[in-house]
Order: sequence, then C-alpha cells, then structure tokens
Amino acid sequence: MTEDLASIVAFKQLMQRRDAVILNHALCAAARLKLADLLEQGPNTVAELGQELKVNEDALYRILRALASQGIFEETTHRTFQNSDLSRNLRTGFPGSVRPAFVFWGTELYNRSFEGMLYSIQTGEPAITKVLGMSEWDYMRQNPELAGIFDEAMTNFSTMQAPMIAAAYDFGAWESIMDVGGGNGILLSHLLKRFRNLRGVVADQPHVLERASQHGLLGGELASRSAMQECDFFREVPSGCRAYVMKNVIHDWDDGKTREILINCRRAVPANGALLLVEWSLSAANLPSVGKMSDLIMLVLTGGKERTLEEFQSLLASGGFRLNRVVPTASELAIFEALPT
Repeated sequence: MTEDLASIVAFKQLMQRRDAVILNHALCAAARLKLADLLEQGPNTVAELGQELKVNEDALYRILRALASQGIFEETTHRTFQNSDLSRNLRTGFPGSVRPAFVFWGTELYNRSFEGMLYSIQTGEPAITKVLGMSEWDYMRQNPELAGIFDEAMTNFSTMQAPMIAAAYDFGAWESIMDVGGGNGILLSHLLKRFRNLRGVVADQPHVLERASQHGLLGGELASRSAMQECDFFREVPSGCRAYVMKNVIHDWDDGKTREILINCRRAVPANGALLLVEWSLSAANLPSVGKMSDLIMLVLTGGKERTLEEFQSLLASGGFRLNRVVPTASELAIFEALPT
C-alpha cells in the first residue's frame, strides 16, 4: 500500500470514529423522544410521529434515517419506519432496556464532563469537578430526577448481567453472602434464586435501601433468606457473612479510596471467607474493549478507573487479600476471588 493510499484509508477510518460521537447524540435524542415506544405497535410515518411528538418533521426524518443506516430502526418505505432488533432495546420498561442509559448519556452532567477531558488528562482529576463544581454523586443528590434515571440505567444493566454472573461461579459454596453497595438487590436476588442454600444481605446507604424496599426484589419467597443492612463502606463493612461481593463498586474510586474500602472489607471477612469483586479486567492486548472505554468514563466522572490483573493483585494485597483466581462470565465482567491473608 502506498503512503498516499494508506493516508486515505486512515482518513476514512478516523471519520468513521467521529461518526460514533454523532451516533451517540442521535441515540440520546431518540431515547428522550421515546421513538422505540411509538413504533412498538408497528410501522409509522414520520409525518404521524412528528405530529404526535410536536417536532420538526424533516429533522425527525433525518435522525431516523441516520439511525436506520446503523441498524437502529428500519425504513420500510420512504419516510416510514419500524423498530429493528437493536431499537427494541430502547423501549421503556423492556427488560435490560438501554433507554435510561442513553437518556443519562445525553445530560449536561455527562456531556460537559467529557468536554473537560483535557483537564482530566492534564491533572488526573475528574473533569466534572472543574466544569460543574462538584462530584458526580453530589450533583445527583441535588438532581433527584437525574439520580432516578441513573438508578434505572444501572438496574437495567444489572438485570442483563446478573444471570451471567450467577451462572459463572458457585456462590452457594459460601452459604452466606453480603452484597456491599448492592443497590436495589438485583444481583443478590439472582444469586438467591439460583442457590437455594444461600442467605444474603444487601448492604448500602439508607436512601439506597429505601429505594430497594420499593423495588421489592428481595420479597416473596426470598424474604426469609435475605436482609438489608445500612452500610458506609468508607467507615465500616458489617460482619456476619462468609463471602462479600462488590459489583462495579471499586471502579468508581481511585487507588487510595479503593484501599480504604478493601481494608474495611478485610475486617469483616472471616478467615474462611472470601471477597468477590465483579469488575472489568483490562487486557494488555491492543484490542477494542468496553472496559477501556468505561475507564475513560471513570476518568472524567468519578476519578476512579478500570484495572488490569496486575493492578487488582496489588490493590488486594494492600488491603489484606490475595487474588486466588479470576472467573470469566458470559458478560464482559469477571469475578475476582480474593482470600484473606
């Protein structure tokens, strides 16, 4: 390949990468407009959709046309669209729906934080504190509607991931387990359903547990084997279980804060127990990776990070654990089984 031809190919490939940014904004707009919901009953014309949504018909067509070119929605006849396999996952209330996530990714919090990425590169600090003047958690505390959207997005992710996590590892071998930072209890509910001998506790902050009670995922047949306990893992992790699981918790925090969490976990985990971290494991291979993209979200939003195997080993050792094994799951997450030292 000549240098000129290589340059042309590289130019086209970089322009395609730019298109990913545009596609994300188009998806965020489609999610906010609930286009997939409006097409749930079958094909509809842009004219009818525009009238119902009270938006500009031509602009709506251009958005739908662009999304359909990527397999998101289908144009059945000129200016008439229906859902595709991909767009169906944008429906409201659909199990594992990504609609709340794309609504969140279209917010000021998310977009302005990424606009400040250069600040994060220069300082190593989360850009959100520069552009919005506060942490992600403080911002959401001041914006409860946004916090609800974020909570729904994380719930839907866990709805898809929890069965794969439960199927990959024998959680029942530990007999009792505490889900630290377990949110509304989705992961624990799947573990208790799969392992009938298992007892479990969701440990989280009071306002989170209040939402968990409203979800009611640990009620019914699971009520006799489950409990909720208030927890601030920077102060103390409750004792009383053999195994402790944390899913996508430590990636929110830098190494210093993560070490504090691990030390508190070590105080709670008995000598015959285990700590189970469910996280992305970054490969050294130069290959596409959801985890490597998530790492940039952590960089600008939380100050945390996704980690390599070696980084997990080092952090766990500093917290009083040794990494015993890494168990892959059908999702891109892995289970890091750590034993007390």
